[in-house]
Amino acid sequence: TKSSFVPTLPALTRCTTGSKLGVFKRKEKLPMFQRKKSQVGIMNGGDSFGLSQLCIRMNTLHQICTELEILERRIISHLRNGEFTDMSALNGEEAKFELALASCHEGIQQLCEATAYKVVFCSLNHLLWEGLYVGEPASSRVEPLLRELEQNLELVASTVHTRVRVRALTALMKASFDGFLLVLLAGGPSRAFSRQDCQLIEEDFRLLKQLYLVDGDGLPQELIETAAILVTNILPLFHEETEDLVKRYKRTVAQVYGSSISKITLPPTPNNWSPSDPNTVLRVLCHRNDKAAIKFLKNTYGLPKKL
Repeated sequence: TKSSFVPTLPALTRCTTGSKLGVFKRKEKLPMFQRKKSQVGIMNGGDSFGLSQLCIRMNTLHQICTELEILERRIISHLRNGEFTDMSALNGEEAKFELALASCHEGIQQLCEATAYKVVFCSLNHLLWEGLYVGEPASSRVEPLLRELEQNLELVASTVHTRVRVRALTALMKASFDGFLLVLLAGGPSRAFSRQDCQLIEEDFRLLKQLYLVDGDGLPQELIETAAILVTNILPLFHEETEDLVKRYKRTVAQVYGSSISKITLPPTPNNWSPSDPNTVLRVLCHRNDKAAIKFLKNTYGLPKKL
């Protein structure tokens, strides 16, 4: 499943203000993310199914669906043209493969999602987790990731059946959006952002969305914008003044827990990121490279600078 490929998030840390992360963090090979056992096997060559093989599996399930639908119609036609007397059964589930068809469609969807997350979080691991915005954000932007991702998109688009293509490409799009957001919110101490970096982050996300549009030959614009809503709701937090972020954090804590931040431990990681979620706002502060954010995190939670 897709959850098998999502990395374990690192512990929260605070930035080191004024440090040139790009000078030394790239050399240190920091243990940024703890991979799950399923990821370790894949990264070490334990995965026996590449992208092409997974696409063929999608096609196989789609072909099974098609053949079941044909067989279903033939059975019903023969029964109606024969001496079958209980015609009421033909209108019920007895004469159909509803459960089998539903299982095939669910299998296709799960396979699309698992394949997408494998591509984003394993095949492109060196460009996403180990590359994007590590050190100085301006010198480690999204272009290398886009080039590799485009090659994977082309392979999927040219391999899967046309009736499966939209589902497969949509799954890849959502996985890459999730990966982009995880880098921003759970990127570890090797990533730090100033308010000025927000503009380049927004530009990079625009380029990522544009990759799926492909001059009108890709996914529909409306579908892309719908999938991007979560990221577009979070990005304005990176543009907020640190003082306003701290106020927002205190306000969300009070709304969710009904108490001040001095009376609670670190808020738990949510199932879905949100500007109104305390943990999400706190993670933006953890990656904010200025003295006010660092002082707040140190005084409030005593967060370390390193993992």
